[in-house]
Amino acid sequence: MKNESKMWHRHACLMVAIALCALVSCGGSNRVSLTRVDPYEKLLPDTLTALPYSETEEVAAGEHAVFQFALCGAEDLSEVSLTTDAFSDGKGHSLSDIRTGFVDFVHVGNPMREPAKDILKSSTQLFPDPIADDGLARDIPAGKIQPVWVSVAVPADAAPGLYTGTVRIKGKGFSRKEKVNIQVYPVVLEEPDLWVTNWFRTSEQSAQLFDSTATLYSPRYWDYIREVASWMKVCYQNMVLIPLNTVDASKGSDGWTFDFAHFDQMVSTFIECGVLKRIEGGHLGGRLGDWDSRFGVRVPGVDHMLPVEDPEAQDYLRHFIPALASHLREKGWDKIYYQHIADEPIPGNAESYLAIGRLFKELAPDIPTIEACHTHDLADFLDIWVPQLNFCADSYDFYRQRQQAGDEVWFYTCVFPQGEYANRFIEQPLLKTRLLHWINYRFGITGYLHWGFNQWRGKNDPWQETTHVQEGGLVLPGGDCWIVYPRQGRLYGSIRLEAMRDGIADYTLLQMLARRDKARADELCRQMVSDWQSYEMQTSRLRQIRHDILEALSK
Repeated sequence: MKNESKMWHRHACLMVAIALCALVSCGGSNRVSLTRVDPYEKLLPDTLTALPYSETEEVAAGEHAVFQFALCGAEDLSEVSLTTDAFSDGKGHSLSDIRTGFVDFVHVGNPMREPAKDILKSSTQLFPDPIADDGLARDIPAGKIQPVWVSVAVPADAAPGLYTGTVRIKGKGFSRKEKVNIQVYPVVLEEPDLWVTNWFRTSEQSAQLFDSTATLYSPRYWDYIREVASWMKVCYQNMVLIPLNTVDASKGSDGWTFDFAHFDQMVSTFIECGVLKRIEGGHLGGRLGDWDSRFGVRVPGVDHMLPVEDPEAQDYLRHFIPALASHLREKGWDKIYYQHIADEPIPGNAESYLAIGRLFKELAPDIPTIEACHTHDLADFLDIWVPQLNFCADSYDFYRQRQQAGDEVWFYTCVFPQGEYANRFIEQPLLKTRLLHWINYRFGITGYLHWGFNQWRGKNDPWQETTHVQEGGLVLPGGDCWIVYPRQGRLYGSIRLEAMRDGIADYTLLQMLARRDKARADELCRQMVSDWQSYEMQTSRLRQIRHDILEALSK
């Protein structure tokens, strides 16, 4: 890489910032430090390390360039605001789609049960995650390290070249600015074809965390759904789970009737927002009891699951499934619809899962199926297998055989796996979230599922606590339940969402290179992900490898 020594320096400047923030404890004067840091360094409120960063962010057209700064004052800072000039190449071209915000700190009250060697530790239990890009000025206490985030969307038609912009930060009695560069390569990122789904919460309660006036299916409720869709688009989501409770089902003297109006509006909203290429039908059933119990069927109007052999369950399914299939054909959605039966079947309840699944296939033989699964006992039924990442690793030969048989194989992460595996937890280094999708490329896994896009817990404020303890003592780690944050009628993204987005862009660039030189693409990927739990964690290596990919694609 050109000027490598120049691109990975500034250790001394970072240490100056640390020293400046330390002045608070010894009564220093009112001085302010603005220090550029690597965007993949998670800055803690009282700690700043010295990771090297790139002087110039290198991207393909269609990607995002991301910058981070550490702001710190020896005395209280007030009325601090952020602005960023449009980036210009000096030839009449500019980049003006820019998000600038403060990275806020959120509480992780219950540490991960199985931490990795590189787990991040905070003496305050506060970690950076949401990006408050609302444009509001704020006050920053003395000695607190305040992360500042800048994300520049580079359009697909951007002219190649070097673009320069200026980040400006000012407050009462001070102002700072720093120039930053973006090198846009003569490479256009293709539309990602990695299948991505994040399950999201559609309840009235969740909508009211977004806006307290939102009631189910009101205009503000649909504003909430559109806001969810817009953030899904940011992270390249292209498959959406539509809950089946959006179908108004009722049983009268003449039998079952089904109103698909809300289901249709939900689907149409995601299509209009440019997110939906495939529909996931919500689960038909769930466990009748604990984890090891049999699966049953959800029947509208019944407050508990019913065994599939129950006459009431049979009556409902034999009316609902044909009605659903017929409606999908009428709407022209039958070719993009995939059905869930029940979440996470295991060997001990696979037969009850298949009892529901076989009835579904009898009534709708042309609709393919998808499931997050913990068992291999579904080989004649599933079309899309979604094992947990560690199960995919443990049974990789089996899942390669399913791919060879024509099935799709994805992986998912949630509460698990922990330990050394990559995931989306707040306590993990941010790079691990990005590397999830290098794992997709490395092992030929064509999709990714996560259950927690906005699974906020009850009426609790997600900005105040990010962990949750379920009945039975299972701890949902910080970052497991959501990747966006609600506040006063809008959603805010997070640094983890940005890392996920950039990882999917990396996956796509690797695919583009593989069509030219697969051996080269595979080798570059192996340098970042050598095995399921072994990753290159130096961001300087990530940037060098991305440089090599972009250079190769430029030729």
